Amino acid sequence: MSFQVTLQPSGLAFSAPPENNLLDSALHADLLVPHGCRDGACGACKARVVSGDVTLERYAENALSAADRAKGLTLLCRAHPTSDVVLEVNNVQRTGDIPIKKLPCRVQRLEKVAPDVMLLDIKLPASEQFRFRAGQYVDFLLAGGKRRSFSIANAPHDADHLEFHIRLVPGGEFTAHVFEKMKEKDILRLEGPLGSFFLREDDPRPIILLGGGTGFAPLKSIVEHAIHTGFDRPMALYWGSRDRAGLYLEALARSWEGQLPGFKFIPVLSDSLAEETWPGRRGLVHQAVLEDFADLSGHRVYACGAPIMIDAARQDFSLRGLPDEAFLADSFTFSANPNS
Repeated sequence: MSFQVTLQPSGLAFSAPPENNLLDSALHADLLVPHGCRDGACGACKARVVSGDVTLERYAENALSAADRAKGLTLLCRAHPTSDVVLEVNNVQRTGDIPIKKLPCRVQRLEKVAPDVMLLDIKLPASEQFRFRAGQYVDFLLAGGKRRSFSIANAPHDADHLEFHIRLVPGGEFTAHVFEKMKEKDILRLEGPLGSFFLREDDPRPIILLGGGTGFAPLKSIVEHAIHTGFDRPMALYWGSRDRAGLYLEALARSWEGQLPGFKFIPVLSDSLAEETWPGRRGLVHQAVLEDFADLSGHRVYACGAPIMIDAARQDFSLRGLPDEAFLADSFTFSANPNS
């Protein structure tokens, strides 16, 4: 038995058996709804139940608060239908012709670009065409059914290899392996592309890119894609870090100002004591956006970083007029099954 799920305001619909969560059922129907971790930890797949009933699996409290529940919100990756359901979900798209693949890959470069950030570059099989949208991610498939998600940092036109920026997480099994044991020519397996965080090329609005730490990675993919395609809309990249070492590709980001008309790069450090000679902006990176824009109603924002940054930006930007549907986020977070 399956239930009918209807999405508003798009009017798109799909069938959902009760044993599957709503996100998986939507993806199976080739509908790309907003999502991130797929494990109830990031809140990216939050949607409002207009009518009908769902049951929820275990999820992280910060992803769906009691106040959210009181408003009728749910998490698509944790919700199972118990009746026909109508959901309010913005930014729904059909997946189009980009298939999700499971592929082997080979490590071809490891470069420590900061004390706690490794640039991992992998080579894909020459016999396979791997396509993705600028901003998406892949899952590395590990032993025991474990997965680790990382954003693709290079642009789609350069897809014979994939670049990732991996931060060393204390106690993180996979990230420790990358830093301590991984070597060139090692074989990995991945699945992708995944995620609804990608550049909407047909949106005419000026763009604000907001990144914290290695949240820079998918924004790099977006900017390099824009350069390659001759993207002609104003774009500002705000990249926040605790100290200057965290701006691990600062020179590259600065070089984009000369390659993409209308592009601005604004680095922001949050630890003022660590860089007394820093000539640039200080404070929280999303606050720098608020300092520069009194009205965000005509913009599109792509935000990637820690949940606390994403949540603060979403709330404060809405107070400056940013429509909910104009805020796309990729939240780097630990899940119920630690994604380290």
